[in-house]
Amino acid sequence: MSFLLTCPNCGVREVTDFGFGGEVSQRPTERPTWRELNTYNYFRRNVAGVQREWWVHRSGCRAWFLAERDTRTNEVLWTALPNAAPSPSPGTAVAS
Repeated sequence: MSFLLTCPNCGVREVTDFGFGGEVSQRPTERPTWRELNTYNYFRRNVAGVQREWWVHRSGCRAWFLAERDTRTNEVLWTALPNAAPSPSPGTAVAS
């Protein structure tokens, strides 16, 4: 299903202009165990609902940014550069 996504630098574009970087998850500690590193790299929550995700504008400015999207409907609630992103709202899936 195609949908529109707003690049913080370039504006509204088709989602096909972007690359999906996965859901936002907390990075492991300074010296993670193999288990922690494996969990960080390969396991995702994959919620049915609103989740915070990484996207890259691969056909435009090539900037990485965050988006909050409802995975059931593909409704994009907001997009922002990482330093301008709002705090997670209650009920938003952000892996910890």
